Amino acid sequence: MARVLMKGCEAIAEAAVRAGCRFFAGYPITPQNEIPEYFSRRLPEVGGTFVQGESEVASINMVYGAAAGGTRAMTSSSSPGIALKSEGISYCAAARVPMVYANISRGGPGVGAIQPAQQDYFQATKASGNGGFQMLVLAPSTVQEAVDMTYKAFDYADRDMNPVLILADGVIGTMMEPVELPEMKSDEEVAAIKASKDKWACIGHQLDYANRSWIQPGQWDTKKMQQWNEDAAAMYQTWVPESEVYMVEDAEVVIASYGISARIAKSAVDILRAEGKKVGLIRAITVNPFPYDAFDKINYDICRGVLDVEMSIPAQFVADVDRGVHHRAQIETCLCSGGNIMSREAVIEAVNKMLEK
Repeated sequence: MARVLMKGCEAIAEAAVRAGCRFFAGYPITPQNEIPEYFSRRLPEVGGTFVQGESEVASINMVYGAAAGGTRAMTSSSSPGIALKSEGISYCAAARVPMVYANISRGGPGVGAIQPAQQDYFQATKASGNGGFQMLVLAPSTVQEAVDMTYKAFDYADRDMNPVLILADGVIGTMMEPVELPEMKSDEEVAAIKASKDKWACIGHQLDYANRSWIQPGQWDTKKMQQWNEDAAAMYQTWVPESEVYMVEDAEVVIASYGISARIAKSAVDILRAEGKKVGLIRAITVNPFPYDAFDKINYDICRGVLDVEMSIPAQFVADVDRGVHHRAQIETCLCSGGNIMSREAVIEAVNKMLEK
């Protein structure tokens, strides 16, 4: 298939449409505005529905309703907007309703900056909403990966009956790159996907709520609720973490990173390798589940340390890196935040300092 030049946000939206997404509700916020703008033009062309909600809270609940009806549905926002949607996301997880959302993250906390950052890592992987639920969280480092992950995310959501998050940032969302788009699902395929959900989707008549007592306050069955939590926990254990392990076998310094920071760090590895310096990279592709086992591939007999590279101050990703390293090497950090973008020069300087010790 021919490659086309697309901006990250628009590519995510097009990938969703091609995956069969036929409902989107959202609210404007920088730097993800091109996603709802693109959907507003594209969805009517395929018989879908676009709604600009009056708020983030309204938008996520519209997605909840559409997804509960069996339609592949999506929303997106940036950082503080995602925080506003957290209750609705938790409801989708409680109802085991499949939906997809994207966070094109920006600086924080609070309203923060409108420029890119990776300061939503804890929110995405540890506390996306109340109740301790988990989600698959996919972290693209290129626009092509954003396309591929979004397309697959709808299948993952349907498989698990659970929300799925695309955790990107303002760099990925606003940069333009050539991408190869996936095949467009036909109207018949989209209809078949929706029809396959008839057993549980809301279909407009009286449902048997015996197994959904969370819907009706005052009729909560704590034993059933615990069983649902146990079932969800068992489902989370089926997820397989994904990572890229790059030139780690003989590395004296291993960089650990994800998303756009990992892409920048990988280019630094190539430069340092060309200079004869033994540096490698572990990139988390899924940040939940986290690829802890990838850190077992480091040769700790020769590794002088692990460098955590992320666009967050204080560091967040480093908490999972520390768990993966498990006291086998010293961990140092190379950080920026507040809308400043990680530079290759900063990564190279940090690695050289570690090699000099």
